[in-house]
Amino acid sequence: METKDILQKVRKIEIKTRRLSDHIFSGEYHTSFKGKGMSFAEVRQYQYGDDIRAIDWNVTARYSEPYVKVFEEERELTLMLMVDVSGSQDFGSTNDFKRDIVTEIAATLAFSATTNNDKIGLILFSDQIELFIPPKKGKSHILRIIRELIQFQPKSNQTNVGQAFEYLSKVMKKKAIVFVLSDFMTKDYDRILRIAAKRHDVTGIKVYDKREQDLNNVGYVLMQDAETNEAQYVNTGDANVRKAYREHYQELEDYFTTTFTRSGAGVIKTATDDSYVKKLLAYFKAR
Repeated sequence: METKDILQKVRKIEIKTRRLSDHIFSGEYHTSFKGKGMSFAEVRQYQYGDDIRAIDWNVTARYSEPYVKVFEEERELTLMLMVDVSGSQDFGSTNDFKRDIVTEIAATLAFSATTNNDKIGLILFSDQIELFIPPKKGKSHILRIIRELIQFQPKSNQTNVGQAFEYLSKVMKKKAIVFVLSDFMTKDYDRILRIAAKRHDVTGIKVYDKREQDLNNVGYVLMQDAETNEAQYVNTGDANVRKAYREHYQELEDYFTTTFTRSGAGVIKTATDDSYVKKLLAYFKAR
């Protein structure tokens, strides 16, 4: 992709996702993810309805009228985006690939976080850590993250979610808000997820294509695994083949849901032709 095309695509995504974050998500994000605690802000005169436990007795004695302490939330948080860039992300039976939707969701979350003056970091992973951008603030930082999401070419096409969580534990010692964006077409990450979810506020966002759930009966088809590049002819007219395919997909689906839920992490599922805006808003409000 030419530099000019990349910049145009970055700008297009910025306009769309910034509008969403400014007008829809920033308030929901702020409400959903709390700060580290409360810090003293000021002292003011007592007003009807104030909690009497907040009265500052020293100031009250000095001025012979009641004054209360006012506290505000310590807001600065860190948002970490963990994004799957394996080969299976380059699939889509509608207008968008899974990678396109993942990029839009990640950009929306990033702009929502920066509106609240939070730091944002990025981990791109396949079956290895492809890229780590440490958390920072600022618009130019967000635009760099979007640019990497659009143009990054991974070294590997395979997936290892567990390894990504292990890396997160190494680089993020303090509590962070963590969104993991993937199709989660893999297993064996339950143990490390439980460890990560104890330290961080973790949410898994499963982005999938509805055509992945079932095989259509169209006879013999040459199918290629996007992650291993292995190709073989499959008889989609065989009911047992279609059943085995559907059961395998459902097994991975159930593993994702159960593993995240049991660890105390959040779960969001959105298809490439769903409104991810509605899914995110419903999740934020449910929190």
